[in-house]
Amino acid sequence: MSIIGVLFFIFGFVTWLNGSLIPFLKLICDLNEFQALFVTFAFYIAYTVMALPMAYVLEKTGYKNGMALGLGVMAIGALLFIPAAQSASFVFFLTALFTLGTGLTILQTASNPYVVCIGPIESAAMRISIMGIINKGAGVLAPLLFSAFIFSDIGFGENLTADTKEALASKLITPYIVMALMLSALIALVKFSSLPELEFQKDSQSQEKKSILEFPRVVLGAAAIFFYVGIEVIAGDTIGLYGQHLGVENYTSLTSFTMIFMVAGYAVGITFIPKYLSQQQALIGSALFGILFLLGVVFSSQSHGVSEVLWGWSGIRTLPNTVTFVALLGFANALVWPTIWPLALEGLGKYTAQGSALLIMAIAGGAILPLIFGKIAQVSSDMQTTYLLGTLCYAFILFYALKGHKISSWRRA
Repeated sequence: MSIIGVLFFIFGFVTWLNGSLIPFLKLICDLNEFQALFVTFAFYIAYTVMALPMAYVLEKTGYKNGMALGLGVMAIGALLFIPAAQSASFVFFLTALFTLGTGLTILQTASNPYVVCIGPIESAAMRISIMGIINKGAGVLAPLLFSAFIFSDIGFGENLTADTKEALASKLITPYIVMALMLSALIALVKFSSLPELEFQKDSQSQEKKSILEFPRVVLGAAAIFFYVGIEVIAGDTIGLYGQHLGVENYTSLTSFTMIFMVAGYAVGITFIPKYLSQQQALIGSALFGILFLLGVVFSSQSHGVSEVLWGWSGIRTLPNTVTFVALLGFANALVWPTIWPLALEGLGKYTAQGSALLIMAIAGGAILPLIFGKIAQVSSDMQTTYLLGTLCYAFILFYALKGHKISSWRRA
């Protein structure tokens, strides 16, 4: 579990660094909101493009060797940030992000079944919540380190000179070299560890199926993951743009607030699942809280209503109420991923790798929905109201919690 925990930390650090990269690249590459959100598109679309090929790779290499391969691909992606930073080319940055996403696709496809299958299925959400705390703990740390290192002696001004933009871009080189070296070291850690290979027992139900698409709860679970990752990325990666739009200081660190609330949500999962809450009940509660917080985002004030006592540690004196509700979406989102995975993978047997790949492909929601969000915000010039897009996401998650995961045959649907 300790090695898997390290991998989940890597997932979180690399993934939630995007929340800071979006407003950063918007500055140095002169982008609008819609263009800036191609950062999330390039990163998350890799999951859809590469998930099924990586599932077949895992069947050939095994889960352990597959994770080592994923780390190697990520190291290459980190090194690609060097020419991207030197040229300040947005296309190069997107290529590097796609490569990082490809490596993460392999790691996610391999590691999530480990967490689900190493113990009772009823407590899988609790185990994934533990991994989630590690993951989102890295998500809290990444934007803070990014802001402290990149903007330490330059500042957050919007009217940057060409020389200042070049200096900002060059500051990315050292962190990504360090990241590449750390990922390379982790290859050896995984390769020579005592991590066992996963072996799945044959299941009578899975033996009757000829395709992963014959499992409705997996297909619908993938759709739920699509909507979940979409709203998770919107909550985590657009909060910086939203804060920038409202004139919040240190806006590149705002993703950390969403991550803090996600960590709090994971703590609830560890404490209450399965003793007090079933995985289904936790998923229902997550969807309802998400809708409630979205209403808070849209209908609350843009004035600075949160005290310095709450946010002062971050260098942000006050935070608009509406931005605080965006951060609170992290609490609603925390237990969605941990509860969908065990509900979707139960009883798949030999189809577990393909089922995992299908769920990983659905991470494309993080590529597509934020892009739609950005386009609507650009056209309407009303970013606050655009957050209502998330109600569609939570509505489908609620359907999956109430009915979707119980469907065992399309004929019975």
